[in-house]
Amino acid sequence: MKKTFFTLLMVALSLSSAWGGNRIERPKLVVGLVVDQMRWDYLYYYYEDFCEGGLKRLVDEGFSCENTMINYIPTITAIGHTSIYTGSVPALHGIAGNNFMEKGKDVYCCSDSTVKGVGTNSKAGKMSPRNNKATTIGDELRLATNFKSRVFGVALKDRAAIFPAGHSANAAYWYDNSVGHFVTSTYYMEQLPKWVEQFNKQNATKPKEDQKMKPEGVSITFKMAEAVLQNEQLGKGDYPDMLTISVSSTDAIAHSYGTRSEETKAAYMTLDKELAKFLSLLDAQYGKDGYLLFLSADHGGAHNPNYLKSHKIYANGWAASDYVKSINAKLQDKYGVEKLVLAHYGDFFYLDHAKIERANLNIDEVKQVVINELLQEDDLLYVVDCAKASTATIPQIIRERIINGYNRLRSGDIIAIPRSEMFSWKFKDDYTGTTHCEWNPYDAHIPLVFLGWKIKHGSTSLPTRIVDIAPTVCAMLHIQMPNSCIGDAILPVVQ
Repeated sequence: MKKTFFTLLMVALSLSSAWGGNRIERPKLVVGLVVDQMRWDYLYYYYEDFCEGGLKRLVDEGFSCENTMINYIPTITAIGHTSIYTGSVPALHGIAGNNFMEKGKDVYCCSDSTVKGVGTNSKAGKMSPRNNKATTIGDELRLATNFKSRVFGVALKDRAAIFPAGHSANAAYWYDNSVGHFVTSTYYMEQLPKWVEQFNKQNATKPKEDQKMKPEGVSITFKMAEAVLQNEQLGKGDYPDMLTISVSSTDAIAHSYGTRSEETKAAYMTLDKELAKFLSLLDAQYGKDGYLLFLSADHGGAHNPNYLKSHKIYANGWAASDYVKSINAKLQDKYGVEKLVLAHYGDFFYLDHAKIERANLNIDEVKQVVINELLQEDDLLYVVDCAKASTATIPQIIRERIINGYNRLRSGDIIAIPRSEMFSWKFKDDYTGTTHCEWNPYDAHIPLVFLGWKIKHGSTSLPTRIVDIAPTVCAMLHIQMPNSCIGDAILPVVQ
């Protein structure tokens, strides 16, 4: 009898553990922090200006993956945020850019006509993660805990709040400049929580005022993130919760003023101070070992060509739009059909497949005419038919990144690869402004630092990739990696 009772007791304890006893060791909270357009070298370029508790603390106490690269083209905001949290690339998750063409129509990455704004009546609220075709860290965490874990996303940019949080997120909040406060959509809820309404009343800005263009945009992002922590009581339950934060102002300011401007420095000094306060809050609420935080970036940013040339470094700018008109004229002369190049985004050119089919033209022949025209531009190294990139005679690293970045349903047909220190942008004769898009290290080399739960201080210069972030976090949480993940857990972090 005693033996039978003992056996039943052990079975009961086993079932209790398997069905929600939460005996698996996990942090109380996971925080993903993405700094839009943060070059890897900013960790060291501004190091002596950082305060002790913010970005300097990450370097001094965290584990830094010093050689983390983006393994696709183009290096763009929507793609970067999606790839970090899915561990995947545009070829698989389907987010091919901030904007892309699908079935001949322009698509904004997270637009969704089936939803309405909550907290706004503008089109800025008609957003959701549905265009992403892969699961995220947050989705897998929710699945692993029978949806008892909660996941929230915060950013000024809609795409930077929505894609990191994932499909099953409890909420994502982004800033609508037209109303001057944070909003969401009916994808998540029918009405803003009372605490969000109160937060908006206390922190509203003038309508039409772009918060992304000011360091204060960094501050209000962290303020909203702290409000989510407090009001949703994240990390206070029996299961780990997740908060994704993206700092958008660093990107908008650098686009206008450049990588070496005082305006950009001011944004990073604000980021540093706000991060220090945020880490202190996390320490107080969860303990230094009670939360897992990682910091990374969706892409880097190029130095302004005029700035480089002023220091005798070759650089220049080119704009794909300058070539569309002349190429279409060439195609019309040859085939008698207008505007066969439908659009371009960055270095990608989209052909009008419907027109080509109606005119009974050979798509490969049309592509070759476009390629030949673009190759007359001396500042372009290569021009590649994306569908045939695997056989292109180009360096392997570029070939791989084209293949990873090419989604057959949403990407352009042809991609131009400029010379190094060439940018798909036309700059004025001044020393301001920047952009990003290319495979080169200035755009593709991003910071990746882990801090907190189970993290030992150190660094590695072993090659790591943006797609390795998600499987690393998932391995630490003992959950399945996202369903389109192609990355690997970073061993020096998880061991």
